[in-house]
Amino acid sequence: MKREEIEKLREAVSCAAVLEQAGFAVDIKESTRRAVKFRRGAEIIIVTHEGRGWFDPLSKDKGDIFALVALLEHLTFSDAVDRVGALIGYKAAPIIWKKPSSKVEPADILKRWQGRRLPSTGSGASRYLCWTRAIPVSILRSAINQGIVREGPFGSMWAAHSDGAGLVVGWEERGSDWRGFSTGGSKVLFRLGPTDALRLCVTEAAIDAMSLAAIEDLQDGSLFLSTAGGWSPRTEAALVDLLARPGALLVCATDANSQGDAFAHRLQALAAQVDRPSVRLRPPAEDWNEVLQERKKRNRRVKAERGVPHRRRPRQGRLRPAKAGP
Repeated sequence: MKREEIEKLREAVSCAAVLEQAGFAVDIKESTRRAVKFRRGAEIIIVTHEGRGWFDPLSKDKGDIFALVALLEHLTFSDAVDRVGALIGYKAAPIIWKKPSSKVEPADILKRWQGRRLPSTGSGASRYLCWTRAIPVSILRSAINQGIVREGPFGSMWAAHSDGAGLVVGWEERGSDWRGFSTGGSKVLFRLGPTDALRLCVTEAAIDAMSLAAIEDLQDGSLFLSTAGGWSPRTEAALVDLLARPGALLVCATDANSQGDAFAHRLQALAAQVDRPSVRLRPPAEDWNEVLQERKKRNRRVKAERGVPHRRRPRQGRLRPAKAGP
């Protein structure tokens, strides 16, 4: 089957339809419009991206509808594609929400963002990023200096998405027990690095963007971006604006799975439309944060073999306080 046909299948069939057919039911009490929780006994699958993505909160499993079918039915990718094709036209039962969705004004989004503190040494967000996700303090400090990270609730972190004018329009939310996107916010781009950079590295999550920046030691002339796994008209417009710069290069640094490959293909097609070069930078593990964490473990093993003592927690350094900006 051609890639174009596979993309059409991905858009035509919802993950919710697959789960409903497999005997899963919606847990309405623990669901939101952006993250719908499905249960089948002890199994849990959370559907995101308006039915196009999913993840298992009890493991590292995640992906698109084909990966979901392959996981549930133990199929190859080719067989999963055929199985999804058989579901075209099937509509999952609608979810009846107790409260109508409310519109959130951009001014309210900015006010909520500015109301959160910047991460500091030992804070919840810094512990999550530096200890749990192995982000170096130097990278977190760069993000703090740019004003693109905030302390989220319950030890989580917020990573800003901004428009071309630098205005915060939404944020990715990540923590040990939670992942989501700001209610009422817009997915555009998370941006780490110099705003005039010509090497544009696009990942699927802010933590992956920070991880790649760490692996490349925040390479000069590179802007590390995240789409939060989405592809909205505003995201596409923002990428086109960045690619319009003479000498721009698009680096498709999406995940090393079928969804990441499809995303990279779409990015490369966009670069071709505006006559800009592009390259595929595929992580040697599932994603760039996994690569970063494996590197950290390897360094610890090397130190242990050499008899170099190390702390139970990585050395934090000090995060210099910074003033919260817009």
